[in-house]
Amino acid sequence: MIKTFEYKLDGEKYTVEVVIKNNKNTYIKVKEDGTIYVTTNMFTTKRMIKNLLDKEQDFLRKVLIKVKRRQEKDAEFYYLGKKYDIIIVPFNKVEIEDDKIYAKDEITIEKWLKKRTKEVFEERLEYCYKLFEENIPFPKLKIRKMKTRWGVCNRRDTSVTINSKLIRYDLYIIDYVIIHELSHLVHFDHSKNFWKTVEKYMPEYKKAVKTLKE
Repeated sequence: MIKTFEYKLDGEKYTVEVVIKNNKNTYIKVKEDGTIYVTTNMFTTKRMIKNLLDKEQDFLRKVLIKVKRRQEKDAEFYYLGKKYDIIIVPFNKVEIEDDKIYAKDEITIEKWLKKRTKEVFEERLEYCYKLFEENIPFPKLKIRKMKTRWGVCNRRDTSVTINSKLIRYDLYIIDYVIIHELSHLVHFDHSKNFWKTVEKYMPEYKKAVKTLKE
């Protein structure tokens, strides 16, 4: 059962989506589109939820600022950590010069980006795989857009799936995600030994983790 209502914070209106479950407690999170998502039980009234949101305004502000920043960044064109302005010109191919990308239309850019994403991810997978001293199989590379994960390791079919949005980030961020997933072929968990393996091949991995959480 889902109910919705509007909640006003700092002069702006936000949609609150309330999902009724068999929870003992009430939980709040903010979705990527700015919707405030509340899971609670059938005995929690709308007034009680509003009172809780009022108490958690500092938390909501902090999260909503991050969401807005991500939305603004997503609206801009980034390639390997650098922001580019798109210039539409009568070219048959995509050209990059300084901080500008020249192409005849956005469809051409999308095709070019998809091709470059595959090439870059294949190159970085091969590079990162060669770092490993452990005897692990070379995985199949899968690329797809994911909402909540940057990478997935599947030991059943020995594959690594990388979020296509990573092409927007610096190479060391791409390498971190690949090393993270390859480390799951050594330790299929998030134990201390797993993180030691990640750190072994990327000593400053926490910097990458922080960037991906921003």
